[in-house]
Amino acid sequence: MSLVLDPAAQDLLFREARTANTFTDEPVTDEQVQAIYDLVKYGPTAFNQSPLRITLVRSPEARERLVGHLAEGNRAKTAAAPLVAILSADNEFHEELPHLFPHFPEAKDAFFAERPARESAATLNAALQAAYFIVGVRAAGLAAGPMTGFDFEGVRKEFLDDDHTPLMIVNIGKPGPDAWYPRSPRLAYEQVVTTV
Repeated sequence: MSLVLDPAAQDLLFREARTANTFTDEPVTDEQVQAIYDLVKYGPTAFNQSPLRITLVRSPEARERLVGHLAEGNRAKTAAAPLVAILSADNEFHEELPHLFPHFPEAKDAFFAERPARESAATLNAALQAAYFIVGVRAAGLAAGPMTGFDFEGVRKEFLDDDHTPLMIVNIGKPGPDAWYPRSPRLAYEQVVTTV
């Protein structure tokens, strides 16, 4: 069975898409980011909890503060990327559930009254949304450079608060010269799928 999605779109989103390590200086606009969010917000999360929060790092001062928390190998490319996004999980997402899950507003207290339950759910579901966000960046014709090589606690203290857990940092823009490392292997279908 073939996929319904056009092969060119499959290439754009998956087969030809790569993690970018260099970018041109072409700006990424707020309108582009809004369009990305307006697409990926429809990706599913449990109870429609939607815990992903996005902090856009635009000013030179904020960029300098962020770069200081990155692993050495991530600093230059982040300093040069047109836009950087800090993706985090909102551990107080349950406050929005009466609006986001209106057919069962009691879910807020029935399932998420305790902070450990919220943190576990927020981490899993915000990670799902982070993946949607990366695919959305690609759908906008841009490249994403997601990274987890940074001081998580330092970034949280510098840019977030105690109710937000950083998940990853994503450099965003048009790919620059020598943007790609060689494609790494993937597991074969038979290595992943078991029928019982």
